[in-house]
Amino acid sequence: MTVLMESKNLSKEYGENVIFNKIDFKIKLGETIGIVGSNGTGKTTLANIICGKIEPTSGEIIWYKNNVKIGYMKQATEYEDLESTLSGGEKTKKLLNDVIHRDYNFLVLDEPTNHLDYLGVAYLVKEIKKFNGTIIIISHDRYFLDQCVTRIIEIENQKITEYNGNYIYYRKKKQEDYENAVHLYVEQEKIKNRINMQIEELEGWSDKAHRESRKKAIETGNKFGGKEYNRVKAKKMDNQIKSRIKRLEKMKVEGLEKPKEEEKVLFQIKESKKIGAVVVEAKDISKSFDKKILFEKSSFYIKHGEKIGIYGPNGCGKTTFIKALLGKMDVDGDLYISPTRKIGYISQDVIGLNEECSIIELFNFENRQELGQLRTKLNLIGFNAEMLDRKVKYLSLGERMKLKIILMIQEQCEVLILDEPTNHIDLHVREQLEETLRSYNGTIILVTHDRYMLEKICDKLLVFNNKKIIRYEYGIHEYLNNIEKNKKKDKDKKSKNKLEEKILLENKITYILSCLSSCTIGSEEYKRLDEEYNSLITLRKSIKD
Repeated sequence: MTVLMESKNLSKEYGENVIFNKIDFKIKLGETIGIVGSNGTGKTTLANIICGKIEPTSGEIIWYKNNVKIGYMKQATEYEDLESTLSGGEKTKKLLNDVIHRDYNFLVLDEPTNHLDYLGVAYLVKEIKKFNGTIIIISHDRYFLDQCVTRIIEIENQKITEYNGNYIYYRKKKQEDYENAVHLYVEQEKIKNRINMQIEELEGWSDKAHRESRKKAIETGNKFGGKEYNRVKAKKMDNQIKSRIKRLEKMKVEGLEKPKEEEKVLFQIKESKKIGAVVVEAKDISKSFDKKILFEKSSFYIKHGEKIGIYGPNGCGKTTFIKALLGKMDVDGDLYISPTRKIGYISQDVIGLNEECSIIELFNFENRQELGQLRTKLNLIGFNAEMLDRKVKYLSLGERMKLKIILMIQEQCEVLILDEPTNHIDLHVREQLEETLRSYNGTIILVTHDRYMLEKICDKLLVFNNKKIIRYEYGIHEYLNNIEKNKKKDKDKKSKNKLEEKILLENKITYILSCLSSCTIGSEEYKRLDEEYNSLITLRKSIKD
């Protein structure tokens, strides 16, 4: 592939805050590249530099082709001039269409799947695969990255690392690289310890040799070479010590640094003791707004301990249903929610936290012991002691979402209703949250556009489709596979019907030709058959293979 663009010694600083330092990479013509990294590592900053929106502190971007036309789609929240009546998904679709369907040959897409439902993501994947040009994607959507990108650039600790593959490959390779680096570091430390032990031994032998030399000198009065023999022996050991110290110092300068382990975020949810009972039961529930029916006459149930995903396109009534579960909206029909179950709720936004409170002030604790336990829990999800007095208004969106999750966990709920809980959260934090939720034995009702999260956590679904809410006893992977199988069956059936139709048509044409051959040319019968023949030929042309 031809190199389109190259970054050389690229650095960006804001005051004393170094975003990235002397990074080098190349982008080839026609590539689709994913840029990943924790929030605040400089992904959007790098995108702005590539697009010429901001200048680097040092280094340069070199373009090797003329007439590069860049289309840059920023996050939907950046566009204040968009109509306020548009939903998040509608804003995203409008921005995508403005970029994809113009005369651009280089696209930079910053979180393009934000607010898109599964149909919107499928449409975007299709458009990206059709696009004849180069694309850079910044995204927290793992499924989307896997479908689209062939290379990953990760920004971490002010540096970049490149991985030739999609997201799944990147995560696997990064873990392998870390394990290999740990192994090499451990082996290096073993060698250093061995050298230190050798130095201690040699120092002991050297001291002994020096003592022997002085002793022999006294005993012999410096005669018979006793002193010289032991002095040479001691000097030889001193040289060996110097050699090993030099080797050790070289290893300290040129050797391997201890590999940094990826930040571990541990969400600890207490097990629920109640089992078996029905948590939610719906009988013929319906809801409509201004004559628009969201869902009607739908019946289903949710038992304690089930992990059930809420699935459907934007605007189908998922949020309305969640509000009904929380008692914030009425529906027609009977909707039973167990009054004995404590419900925890995470909304898809990060409002509701007191902006003027510090992190520690958001929580209730009775004594020093509880405070200590709280500090430990907060540290496990990435809030160290230095951060605890920081006010909420200075926190990133991802940090706020983590706080909302831990506040919900503190309530020791038996039912968790999660509406897009991974919004704004780093990719590796999503994976660790998934592991926690998978091991939780209470009830989970999950609304998410994150297909991988839905696959990993939920083994049952409530699907909003054709104004109905239908329960399925399997997860999203099997559900989508069944849809594809049904589509194939319908296609095969249509193909079979079309084939049968063509055979019947050919037989009819053959019969008409036979009749025409026995008719007198110009007769009324001949004219009638000829007209029918022409109609059949036109019909045959209209039936596509």
